Amino acid sequence: MRTRISTAATAATATLLLALPLAAQADPFPNADHAAGKDMHARLCVECHERKYGGEDGSAIYLRPDRRVTTPSALSQQLTACTTMLNLDLFPEDEHHLAGYLNKLYYKFE
Repeated sequence: MRTRISTAATAATATLLLALPLAAQADPFPNADHAAGKDMHARLCVECHERKYGGEDGSAIYLRPDRRVTTPSALSQQLTACTTMLNLDLFPEDEHHLAGYLNKLYYKFE
């Protein structure tokens, strides 16, 4: 009997989680430190983005109509690619802070 209750409770919990409003899951980069992301962006990204894509602060890369980054996952992957290609020596949590900052400012993914 105990197994049935446990299984039923697990199924009920899963159903409740699936029924949560999307707003409860809205931030794809929870706990990102936007101030740290902004600082890293200014130090590590702006110069290259200005040179390659223009914009007063390199922001044209984020605003172009043909941008490759169209999902939170793609943003994370792009940051990892930049980190690797440019040997930026960032930790995953640094990339997370950058992603949170960029999402808040430009992408607005939910």
